[in-house]
Amino acid sequence: MGKATRRGAATRRTQVSLRPWGLVAGAAAVVVVVMAVVIWQAGRSTEPQPVALTHVHGLGVNPADGTLYVATHDGLYQLAADGELRLVGQGRQDTMGFTIVGPNQFLASGHSAPGQGGPAHLGLIESADGGLTWTTRSLAGQADFHALRYRHNAVYGYNSVRGQLITSTDRTSWQTRASIDLRDFDVSPDDPNTLLATTQTGLQRSVDGGATWTPAGGPPLLLLAWDATDRLWGVTNTGDVLRSADAGNSWSPSGRLAGPAAALAAHGGTLYAAIHDGGIFRSGDGGTTWTQMYGEN
Repeated sequence: MGKATRRGAATRRTQVSLRPWGLVAGAAAVVVVVMAVVIWQAGRSTEPQPVALTHVHGLGVNPADGTLYVATHDGLYQLAADGELRLVGQGRQDTMGFTIVGPNQFLASGHSAPGQGGPAHLGLIESADGGLTWTTRSLAGQADFHALRYRHNAVYGYNSVRGQLITSTDRTSWQTRASIDLRDFDVSPDDPNTLLATTQTGLQRSVDGGATWTPAGGPPLLLLAWDATDRLWGVTNTGDVLRSADAGNSWSPSGRLAGPAAALAAHGGTLYAAIHDGGIFRSGDGGTTWTQMYGEN
């Protein structure tokens, strides 16, 4: 009995002495598991995530590197040559108006993202780093530009809040040119006073910088892109692409998109278009044929 008792006590002492080491080993195992999960999650975060574009409002090519930028309802994106769409910066603003001034220099407008604070109408905002960050230049809370153009060292903008075309040479002070209900407009590459605008009543022309407008005739266009003197492009609401070589006096059929257009841009003779289902296309032959850059085939 005595020996058995001593052996039992020794066994209990041995068991007690092992418990702290068991706790350490268990904690170490937990740490290893947690670290593995963290590393796995970190690895996952670097993988490209699928993006569903919502409401494309504008397109533009950055002359710094030729990358196509896509302005949307929930932020600004880059569309890489491999077809991958990447969110630029952390801003998720509803980028209604968008134009590229120069290498990595962008102007935009629209609405603040939900939960991020800021005015309901962004006014004119500017980025000097390719869309990574934005600063307010003017008209915060007063203007929501649904169309923006930068030509002849001036900004032309359609403020949808007041239904006015306004211009600025310093991006802070503005001159009201006219009250007009338009969908899109563009400015002649050669003459700062010549503008064309698409409206519900047809194409309109101004020869005094947007102060007065007269019917320009021609097809019922929805979007415009004035790339060069003899390259003025228009798209109808059914996706027909037309070209004018004489500043909109006459038009000729040039091709057709796969669906109704949501945005149109031209750069160096290449056309870019977004259609309403989120697909983005490129044409190097004036709209005759289109290559899909993004979206479901």
